[in-house]
Amino acid sequence: MIASFIIDGVPVAKGRPRLTTRGGFARAYTPEKTKRFETMVADQARASVGPVDPYTGPVEVEAHFAVPIPKSWPKRDKLAAVAGTIRPAGKPDIDNYLKSLADGMNGIVYVDDSQIVSARITKRYGEEPGVAVTVRPA
Repeated sequence: MIASFIIDGVPVAKGRPRLTTRGGFARAYTPEKTKRFETMVADQARASVGPVDPYTGPVEVEAHFAVPIPKSWPKRDKLAAVAGTIRPAGKPDIDNYLKSLADGMNGIVYVDDSQIVSARITKRYGEEPGVAVTVRPA
C-alpha cells in the first residue's frame, strides 16, 4: 500500500517546545500553531489511507512543500517564484517542516516516525500553499 495525499494550507515547521511552570513544576508543551498543523496532517492522512493498520516496517517519505509567496514582492519576483527561479532558501528550515509532517502521521500512516529510513523533501514557493505527501514501504 502507498499512502499519497495533499494537505491544503500553509505548511508549519515544528516549533520548539515551550516551557511554563505550574504549581512550581516546569512543563513543556508544543506550540498551538504546530499542534493545529499536525492535526490537519492527521485528518488528511486518515482520510487518505482509510481504516487500515499503519505500516510497521521501514518507510520512505516524499514530501513537496509549497510555501506562500510574500504579498509584498513585485510581480516579476512573484512570477520567478512560481517558475522556480527564486527558491525559499531562508527560515524555517526544511527539516523542521518534515518533523511536523512526520509527527502528524504517527499512528495513522506508520506506527512511529522513527520508521522513516529515507526522505525526499523539497521546499518551493507556490500560488497555493500546501504539502504533497507520499509514503511507501522501503
